[in-house]
Amino acid sequence: MEFILFTACGIALYFGAGAALNFIESVHGDPIPHRNIVFFVIISIMAVVLFQAIQLYYYASSG
Repeated sequence: MEFILFTACGIALYFGAGAALNFIESVHGDPIPHRNIVFFVIISIMAVVLFQAIQLYYYASSG
């Protein structure tokens, strides 16, 4: 069950990071240089926070 949850969250993170990057670019007004690196930073930060929250919730409710 945990595998399915983390996979679904990973897919949601991918689309969420893409939307966040598009929003940042629209506010900035121009395409951001090194777009791939900025995307990687956004998705990495979101993943660490979300996966840690899931683990805290999952292990707190099971023990």
